[in-house]
Amino acid sequence: MAKIALSSGYSLVPEGTHVFKITDVKYKEAFGKMEIYMETANGTKHIERFSLLNKDGTTNDGAMSAFSYLAKTALGDFDLTEIDHKDLIGHYFECEVTHDEIESSKTPGKMLKFVRLGDKTPADGFKDAPAAAEHKEAPKTAAAPKKKVDLSTLLG
Repeated sequence: MAKIALSSGYSLVPEGTHVFKITDVKYKEAFGKMEIYMETANGTKHIERFSLLNKDGTTNDGAMSAFSYLAKTALGDFDLTEIDHKDLIGHYFECEVTHDEIESSKTPGKMLKFVRLGDKTPADGFKDAPAAAEHKEAPKTAAAPKKKVDLSTLLG
């Protein structure tokens, strides 16, 4: 019989000022859903989610403003007018973390806690980490150009 290690559960980023490194960004363009994966210097992970489109397909201006500010802050360039969402990976920003507590809509009386990222400023890396650890990246190699595959020809 195999033994599987269990985790201690999910933990919220503690309240206070933290530097985050963006580790991944997933964007489902057809649905306007953006997820930005990030972590602190001690490895605490957080995901910011943005619904950039309303149900009727129009732009969700509030979410777009919030995402734009986070992106411009992380990239350290407030003059940007457009980006590729993957451009955010590997960039840092500092912000004030607070917790919001609201009542669950599914279980009345049960309180849920959410992380709110406020007062964002650009950052060059983790403050207390050694410089070598801040910028650990795999060596870049030249990638072969991607070939487009015609599925209708391939599948007949």
